[in-house]
Amino acid sequence: MSRKIIGSIVALLIILGIGAYQYIDLGRQLPEGLIQANGRIEGDTIIIASKQPGKVIAVNAREGDDVLTDQVLIELDDQVARARVAEARAARAAAIAQSEQCQAEYEVLCEEVPYSIAAATANVTATSALLSQAVSEEQQAKTERDRYWTLAESHSVGWETAEQADLRWRQAQDQVTAASAALEQARETLNLALLGPGRITAKAAQVAALEAATEAADARLEETQSVLADLTIESPASGVVTMRLADLGEIVNAGTPLLEVVNLDRLYLKVYIPEIDVGKVRLGLPAQVYIDAFPDTPFAAEVRSIASRAEFTPKEIQTPDERVKLVYAVELYFHENPEHRLTPGIPADAVIRWQEDIPWAKPRW
Repeated sequence: MSRKIIGSIVALLIILGIGAYQYIDLGRQLPEGLIQANGRIEGDTIIIASKQPGKVIAVNAREGDDVLTDQVLIELDDQVARARVAEARAARAAAIAQSEQCQAEYEVLCEEVPYSIAAATANVTATSALLSQAVSEEQQAKTERDRYWTLAESHSVGWETAEQADLRWRQAQDQVTAASAALEQARETLNLALLGPGRITAKAAQVAALEAATEAADARLEETQSVLADLTIESPASGVVTMRLADLGEIVNAGTPLLEVVNLDRLYLKVYIPEIDVGKVRLGLPAQVYIDAFPDTPFAAEVRSIASRAEFTPKEIQTPDERVKLVYAVELYFHENPEHRLTPGIPADAVIRWQEDIPWAKPRW
């Protein structure tokens, strides 16, 4: 066989090989308008810490455990906190009792003071009238005494009659003195009654002070109850415990991390988009994610984060040749996680659609 024929055969084989490669490569590529990427599922990590210092007396979750919202994870010793709650509750009860008693006294004063002023005023009026009457009677008795005394001196009447008139005058004087004293006493009583509004004001201030003390007792009770509640540490969200940092019997300070939980309702797939394609990706674009466990079930996601700086592809991604390419990290947040089938660490493939009129297609490799 001549060299010319052999060369022609070799050239034909090369052309066929290139064509086959291009055919296979085109078959693996997604239609224009879709971008394929892969990565691992991650989640928003919640660092669970104690607001209060204390001794760990119970650890109810370990690494890898599924936890639910409000599930008790860590318990700290609460003996002292319970005693303080009981003390605050007793102080609050005492403050309420004092406030109620003072309020009752204030209400009595509000009814009693106007009545006392009215009664004292009437008494002053009455005793003033009695004094006026007594003064008139004393003057009349004095006039009669003087007249009878003059008649007795002229022997027109007997001395006995004059002495009786003198006695009546002295008795009238005593009545004036008694009426004057009664009027003075009535005026003092009125003055005391007129202090009633001031007493009402003072009592009202005392009521306000005791109400403030009750509010302070309420706040103190609420504070101690909050401290007690903080010693029972619950999960703020459903998720998976990824790290346990506290052991039974350990003394922890306020703010010390105790557990790390990944929120299963806030998962995202972190993928890396080549520099040449990142210009097509924008926030809000829809995506479909596939995992090996459910190859025919796409999970809806959305582009919510695009890195502002390029980086080299992480070494755990694809081949060494791919790792030297500049890429941008993109986070695809899942719309939902039905039955919590998605968990952190699972590898997944994603398809991002940047043209709305392009139908979805599964990832191709």
